[in-house]
Amino acid sequence: IMTADNEMDIKEAFQRAQKGHNNKAKLVASLKSRYNKLEDKTLFHEEFVHCLKYAMIVYKREPAVENVIEFVARFATSFQSPPKAEEEDQEEEEDEDDHPFLSFIFNFLLESHKANSHAVRFRACQLINKLLGSMAENAQIDDDLFDHIHQAMLVRVTDKFPNVRIQAALAMTRLQQPKDPDCPTINAYMLILDNDSNAEVRRAVLSCIAMSPQTLPKVLKRTRDIKENVRKLAYQVLADKVHIRALTIAQRVSLLQQGLHDISESVREVVCTCLLPAWLGRLDGNIIEMLHRLDVENCAQTALETLRAIFKYKTNEEILQDRVQLDSRKLIPVDSLTCENVLYWRALCEFIKAKGDEGDEMLEQVLPDAKHIHSITLPVLSEEQRADFSQLELVMTREFISQQLIYLIRCLDTNEEGGRKRVLAVLQEMLALPQTTSSLVSLLTEKMLTLIPDDHRRIQIVSYSLYLNLNVFLLKFKLAEVKVRIMEAKQTLEDCITAQEFSRAAELKDSITELENRRNQIVQEIAQSSQPADKESCTEKNDPDTLLRCLTMCAELLKQISLKTRIGPTISALMSSLVLPSIANSHPAVRNMAVVCLGTCTLHSKDLAKTHMVLLLQIAQLDEVKIRISALRAIIDLLLTFGFQLLSETAASQTAPPTQSPDRQEDAPAVANENQELSEDTAQSILVMLSEFLDSEVSDLRTETAEGLAKLMYTGRISSAKMLSRLVLLWYNPVTEDDTHLRHCLGVFFQLYARESRAHQEVVEESFLLTVRTLMNAPATSPLAEVDVSNVVELLVELTRPSVLIKPSAKTEEVCVHDYLAVRICGEMLKDPTAPEVRLYAKTLSNLELSREETVRKDLQTLLQELVQAPILTFSLLCSTFGHSDGENVPESVHMVRPSRRAKTAALEKTKMDLSKLINQEANVS
Repeated sequence: IMTADNEMDIKEAFQRAQKGHNNKAKLVASLKSRYNKLEDKTLFHEEFVHCLKYAMIVYKREPAVENVIEFVARFATSFQSPPKAEEEDQEEEEDEDDHPFLSFIFNFLLESHKANSHAVRFRACQLINKLLGSMAENAQIDDDLFDHIHQAMLVRVTDKFPNVRIQAALAMTRLQQPKDPDCPTINAYMLILDNDSNAEVRRAVLSCIAMSPQTLPKVLKRTRDIKENVRKLAYQVLADKVHIRALTIAQRVSLLQQGLHDISESVREVVCTCLLPAWLGRLDGNIIEMLHRLDVENCAQTALETLRAIFKYKTNEEILQDRVQLDSRKLIPVDSLTCENVLYWRALCEFIKAKGDEGDEMLEQVLPDAKHIHSITLPVLSEEQRADFSQLELVMTREFISQQLIYLIRCLDTNEEGGRKRVLAVLQEMLALPQTTSSLVSLLTEKMLTLIPDDHRRIQIVSYSLYLNLNVFLLKFKLAEVKVRIMEAKQTLEDCITAQEFSRAAELKDSITELENRRNQIVQEIAQSSQPADKESCTEKNDPDTLLRCLTMCAELLKQISLKTRIGPTISALMSSLVLPSIANSHPAVRNMAVVCLGTCTLHSKDLAKTHMVLLLQIAQLDEVKIRISALRAIIDLLLTFGFQLLSETAASQTAPPTQSPDRQEDAPAVANENQELSEDTAQSILVMLSEFLDSEVSDLRTETAEGLAKLMYTGRISSAKMLSRLVLLWYNPVTEDDTHLRHCLGVFFQLYARESRAHQEVVEESFLLTVRTLMNAPATSPLAEVDVSNVVELLVELTRPSVLIKPSAKTEEVCVHDYLAVRICGEMLKDPTAPEVRLYAKTLSNLELSREETVRKDLQTLLQELVQAPILTFSLLCSTFGHSDGENVPESVHMVRPSRRAKTAALEKTKMDLSKLINQEANVS
């Protein structure tokens, strides 16, 4: 029989348990001793639960309450018997496992999980979690109790309070059955990861979900979660629970690409300090083996970044210890060269060289001389071998190895004139080799030009290389160059005469005479070279391979020279005699490189850009995909450099009369209006084209378009909520799930764009309803029907928070973007209170950060009163919206007249033309 002393003992135990310094093991042992002496346990059970209830009604994580919960869990699980041997009687084992007090506590908690109080539900789930977690690994419980716990927690993981959902999810950790494809717990976990709006709930599930082929894709998806802490934990879980062999090559590469470029430094650190060491540890520290599992030929840049991340956390001694095996000349023997070890060799040399003076001594141990690198000659494949499809892999492998050796040359010391000359000579020799492919020509030319600081010297060097490649083309090139010089001299002569600089004009006349004589001489040489006797020795080399090599050198030259460098006669001659004719070439690779050259050259001259913009637009729509993408890049670059006003100037140059006589000055306003209309038509056609490209089934074209639009919007060349909505929908569209570059590019863009300025946040806010309507109205056959609207809404809400701005306003009372969003949402709810998205809107309102300005508070109250009066909007829904959703106080909403769009104003100032009509028209294009 329970005595008064025993009742006091229970209370005293609970009182002492509240203090953290007390030894809970002694409290448990003392109370358990009292319990075991009792014949009738009923009164003890009742008093124990009575004391426990005081703790269960406290929702706040007070230390005293947490200590009591920990004490209760320890006491209840102390009645479990130690594991039994297999030969012992099973019935006796079950009887001991199902201890009356443990069963009593479980039953009490299972009855409490449905309580109206969220605090009681939270504590019930928390205790169930702690009880199950404190049991031995091989502990057993009654099947009926297991089922009851399972069903209760499946209900609680859908609780409206995140903290309850977290504890319920954690409680089900040991209830998982990974081998069962229909396991309810795992299915609930996967549903939470995909749909729960609270980041902490997603983190809780990530921490306890069992890994299986079914759950792995869900965990991988969380590495792209909107919340930094979720992404961070996802990488940690993958490092701890998933072997590198369990991932496909694409998944490994995707994880590294995203993780090493994550916007959060803490996420990048987890990838470098947890994921990579875990992978290496499972491969016995063999870095070359890990590179082999990344397929470095197709993801060289990711592999390089991975190696740099590994080197970063190693000491100099460890770096040299792990180096590749080199011979006495500090070379890898030719028969031992592989894609993996040559890439590792390159990355090692580049990493050491980046250390500066500190790494000079180390670099001498791993980097050979330029002549030794040049001596590594891979066997040349014959034309038959290169044409043989079965030899394609060998061709690609050898080209990849050659590329890495060229990159290795970049690590050589070129600070002194002597070293620079030696490296330059080696590069020129390699360029002259007939087996040097166009991809290697690009690398060699790039490195060669970086050694020459003067742009004019660069142009001379490349021109000389072109002469060597094109034979008789040299004469035609010289002829074109002389013609350009004659035109420039004649123009200068007219300017001198107008300025009455007659002495200078006389000099120019003599110069023009000399140039014309030179032109006539070249014409005669060309005529002589066409005679039969000279044809064999002076045949013009215009085969696709030669043209491609020359165009590649030309493209690299145009990329390297400064944009401020004037397009002189040599470049103009290259354009007229090499680039423009090659655009009509029948060979796709030649056409593509010609378009690259044209696009790069137009960046150096606004006049050239105006002249060739229409041609680039035509190519972007009519040619093969790769060439269209090159033309699209050129168009985007031109718009980024010169703005949309380039289109109005292009229209003006095409329609303006050759002279403006006094008689025609009265027509000037009409011509100006016509030019404005033409420029708007051209801008509209570009927007239409870009919009169509976003819907393209060709992923590369779609990705390039999205990246270009992101650049235009970030720089302020375009300010369009419609286009932003299209990009958000594209990011979430399941069709683009495997497009890693697109997903990463847009993910970074959204964060940077919204943080940059309030004007950008206003554009995001304006796209909110447009995006939600598109998703809600998507037909069942559309991939957008699979998108979780709540996740999209969460992203847009996060992007428009005042706290994410790089330079937030110091005025706390200032009306913020969320105020406008609250008004939009309330207005949308009042339009149709029966719409299915009303509940989503109500939940969204509770997650907004609203200002405290008194006037807008009053205005919002009026809106709330109208919402309360709507018959379909139940009181419980509104309470959930404006009460204590998710256990936190919700700021009051705001209603205010919307100001003008500063984002659009800024864009108009930059482009110097009225794009408002185009932005409005754009809504009809998607």
